[in-house]
Amino acid sequence: MFDPDELDQIREAKAEWEEETLSPTLERFGEREDEFTTDTGGQEVDRLYTPDDIADQNYCEDVGFPGEEPYTRGVYPTMHRGRLWTMRQYAGMGTAAETNERFNYLIENGSSGLSMAFDLPTQKGYDSDAAMAAGEVGKAGVAIDTLRDMEVVFDGIPLDEVSTSMTINAPAGVLLAMYIAIGDKQGVPREQLRGTIQNDILKEYIARNLYIYPPESSMRLITDIFEFCAEETPNFNTISISGYHIREAGSTAAQEIAFTLGDGIEYVQAALDAGLDVDDFAPQLSFFFNAHNNIFEEVAKFRAARRMWAKIMEDRFGAENPKSKQLKFHTQTGGSTLTAQQVENNVVRVGYQALAAVLGGTQSLHTNGKDEALSLPTEQSVRTALRTQQILAHESGAADTIDPLAGSYYVESLTDELEAEAFDILDEVDRRGGMLDAVESQWVQRQIQDVAYERQQEIEDGERIIVGVNEYQVDEEPDADIEDVDEEDEKRQKQRLQAVKDERDDEEVEAALAAIKDTARSDANLMPPIVEAVKVYATVGEISNALRDVFGEYRPST
Repeated sequence: MFDPDELDQIREAKAEWEEETLSPTLERFGEREDEFTTDTGGQEVDRLYTPDDIADQNYCEDVGFPGEEPYTRGVYPTMHRGRLWTMRQYAGMGTAAETNERFNYLIENGSSGLSMAFDLPTQKGYDSDAAMAAGEVGKAGVAIDTLRDMEVVFDGIPLDEVSTSMTINAPAGVLLAMYIAIGDKQGVPREQLRGTIQNDILKEYIARNLYIYPPESSMRLITDIFEFCAEETPNFNTISISGYHIREAGSTAAQEIAFTLGDGIEYVQAALDAGLDVDDFAPQLSFFFNAHNNIFEEVAKFRAARRMWAKIMEDRFGAENPKSKQLKFHTQTGGSTLTAQQVENNVVRVGYQALAAVLGGTQSLHTNGKDEALSLPTEQSVRTALRTQQILAHESGAADTIDPLAGSYYVESLTDELEAEAFDILDEVDRRGGMLDAVESQWVQRQIQDVAYERQQEIEDGERIIVGVNEYQVDEEPDADIEDVDEEDEKRQKQRLQAVKDERDDEEVEAALAAIKDTARSDANLMPPIVEAVKVYATVGEISNALRDVFGEYRPST
């Protein structure tokens, strides 16, 4: 809190500055725009910020210190001074063997964590030989049909030495079971397995549509994973509650915070309703945010989200364990901001976005390759993206002090504004019955679509400049080195799948699938039978179909 007399002096001095110094310059030259706003247009950016803009802020209660509530300045006392963020690079290259090669390349080049992309059939719970998989096998990531594929992906990679993030949602339990099975085969104790499964199904209903089962059944699978991992793999993050895809779909920064934390509230409540204790599973929750180009808005977004989650977990759910209140998050630079025109410009965009994530206190970071608007990234672009993080860590000084933008009148004011707007959105979500109801009624989707439409109109009308797209264009583009998926890969993947089916014990597989169905019809935890099923080489599609037989498939209302 500032001294009232001092604030009066600042207000008077500002008024004098506006009259005597600013006005003559404005009258003569004006400003570039009539109005300045943050990147997503949610907040108006004032010409100048002073202590008066944060006059009501209480430092200890609203900002505090790193590692202490309300965690505005970070969840750990030393943050990046003690340990740098995990440098993950998203990879999934058609076949398991190619993905293993890329993973080893990243490790050799200094990546401290792996991030695994799956093709669309895997994400939808289909095998590579399914009719629905035709033409998509290995196209958006690696094709995983059985445990054999995962064995190839992690060949020579000790799971007790790496942390692996898996971007998988509807069949998350199946891929987690495979990872656990690989660890068992390597002799790694389950409590030493580290990583994250995305496992955020509400975001699929909102932004990506890669769901399988109805919401109620999907939530049951998620809470079963919470319970299983709390006992078996306590160092593995059971969910990465994702605002990334919400922002990619077009949301504002405030909407990204609100809808992401709203999903988190829904998951916590579902787990409590299932009989779990909040402090048993909440420390394993993690979040996944986007980083866009406006550095100050992004930093304020991360700070506001941390503070909000601490309040939500204490006030709403009565969490007592400090780890239950700490919002730990992974960041990926904004894929939707990358352009096919002048791809070299994307290196600059990614650099600024990565800086925002680090200044905002991220726990891990993926930097996009410059060519991801065109194809899967090449080895060279992946190396440049990784080097971007390494230069940021070791040459920029951005990691040398904690929360360096704290105390900025602008950043503190913007943090407060984003928090207030996000809480207003959450209040509206509550009035609509919570995130599940708000999603099923399509209200959340409409809010995002409206913003996305307005933004696109601004670009087309030239009101929003995208360098190289609607301004500063060039007539010719150099040929880009494109990473392509060989069409023969799909044929070879089907052959490998058939070979596994020919070798395995069919009776063991049938018994394992029957056990999954029986468990799905009961209240028992589904993870143990799923782990046993993957160990006898039941496929992703077979396990997903067993659950489809019991749960059905989701068809959204229009």
